[in-house]
Amino acid sequence: MLWNVVLALLFGIALLFSIVCFTKLISVKRQLKDMTETLEDIQSGNGNRKILVAENELTAELSFKMNEIVYSYEEQLLQLRAANEANRQLMTSLSHDVRTPLTTLLGYLDAVHRGVVTGKTREDYLVIARKKAHDLKDYIDTLFDWFKLNSSEFSLSIASVELSELTRNILKDWIPIFEEKNLNYEIELPEKPLPVKVDIDGYARIMNNFVQNVMTHSQATQIRIDMSQVNSEIKISVEDNGIGIDKSDLKYIFDRLYKCDKGRSHKGSGLGLAIVQQLAKKMNGRIKVQSEPNQYTIFTVFFPLDD
Repeated sequence: MLWNVVLALLFGIALLFSIVCFTKLISVKRQLKDMTETLEDIQSGNGNRKILVAENELTAELSFKMNEIVYSYEEQLLQLRAANEANRQLMTSLSHDVRTPLTTLLGYLDAVHRGVVTGKTREDYLVIARKKAHDLKDYIDTLFDWFKLNSSEFSLSIASVELSELTRNILKDWIPIFEEKNLNYEIELPEKPLPVKVDIDGYARIMNNFVQNVMTHSQATQIRIDMSQVNSEIKISVEDNGIGIDKSDLKYIFDRLYKCDKGRSHKGSGLGLAIVQQLAKKMNGRIKVQSEPNQYTIFTVFFPLDD
């Protein structure tokens, strides 16, 4: 009698276990089917699909891992699309910014070559052609700098330098230009040593770009350059009293190929500020800009103090 009860109990447990296993098997089979359909949908281009599963289900860990892969894939795909669009814009800009001045340059040289112009006009044409050739070279150099900066082979020679002395050496070459252009200047650099880890050429590129922007675009009558220590950072600011930058342009000012449309010169590649921002980041620095139209513009770069 007792043996029969034990057998019945064991049979009931086995039956219950079988039912649970069968139910789990059906649930797993359904989940796998859902996962397959979701992945097929994702493969067809619907990146918004995700595998939905409760945390207590057998396939939960697998589903979560697969969702992570899909998230990563979608992020890479978005970056690839953005890169492709940026490259398309770059090629469009390159076509315009190179072909137009090149066509003009050839026009001047052809006129000289065919003898259409003579005497002083011929000399003037040659001077203009030479200037346009140099402008074109500057643009192409900047373009190659951008490609080099974003290649895997690019590297900086970062070392600890005394930043105020380095800045002083960079700016001394600008002083004769300031005076020639009747641009009032004020330079405030600390006398105490401020060690910072930077690439010397990269830092010079940043400072020269800031100053060159004032000379080329701002229509300013005054420039102020100062350096100071703010907590654990060194702050270098270049301020001018020129026409400023519209607020609608400020958030795009460091974007590649972006050129301000209003109130500023169209001259330039649209790559200069993008390059200096990349350089600053590679040296653990950061750049910000403040401006008020027809009042001022301040470009500021920060670098961590080398302890």
